Amino acid sequence: MVEQHRPVIGIIACGRAVEGEPAQAVKHRYIEGVERFAEAVPLIIPSHQSAANAADIVARLDAVLLTGSNSNIEPRHYGSADLGQAPVDSARDTLSAALIKAAIAAGKPVFGICRGLQEINVALGGSLRDMRASDGAGRHHAPDGADLDAMFGHAHAVAIPPGSVLAAMTGSEQLTVNSVHFQTIDRLARGLMVNATGPDGVIEAIAATATPAPVFAVQWHPEWRPQERPHDLAFWHYVGQAARTHYQPAQAAELTP
Repeated sequence: MVEQHRPVIGIIACGRAVEGEPAQAVKHRYIEGVERFAEAVPLIIPSHQSAANAADIVARLDAVLLTGSNSNIEPRHYGSADLGQAPVDSARDTLSAALIKAAIAAGKPVFGICRGLQEINVALGGSLRDMRASDGAGRHHAPDGADLDAMFGHAHAVAIPPGSVLAAMTGSEQLTVNSVHFQTIDRLARGLMVNATGPDGVIEAIAATATPAPVFAVQWHPEWRPQERPHDLAFWHYVGQAARTHYQPAQAAELTP
């Protein structure tokens, strides 16, 4: 039997303070999503580095995953003079945009979760808004002080357009998804198609319409206990299949003798 390729998926890291000094971090649930459910090899990409490295990073990967985070994208990245709300992660803002553009140019798949969806939209020319300025925030995020179970148990329905990538992936036109976000898409970037809509018209999933490899993202968190929800397992299976389809074996010089 021919062994199935195990593609390498790069997972962007966030800036965090560890033992009183700057560090890089990726929550285990994203790593486990890639390894266990996408059946791929996870590789952490530090965001604390020059964006000029993006093409060289992408050249060594089969796909890129942009994770969720508690940090907000700074409004200056989508042309807004608003100050935005802390916490922010300027290094990740810069590197994620470079990775998205480099991956698209190289024909490599890009996937986003929560902040990752927002990063894709901003990198391709769209904008965001913060729902804390409206009455809708409570429908998309648990109250302050909620523990992790309550935070990720906060859920709502989404409607899925027929014929969309998400409809094909899940076989459904409506899902119930968890919801842990305050920022959301305001102006959808050109070249992106809505794949799910939630309460208040919030865009909950997007897919690129004309890229060489898939670019797909969701606003919810499929990495949180995906065994409990078939549609979240379907997300990870799609990630793995797309990465395997675009798998590029290592060059001879990179292989272990």
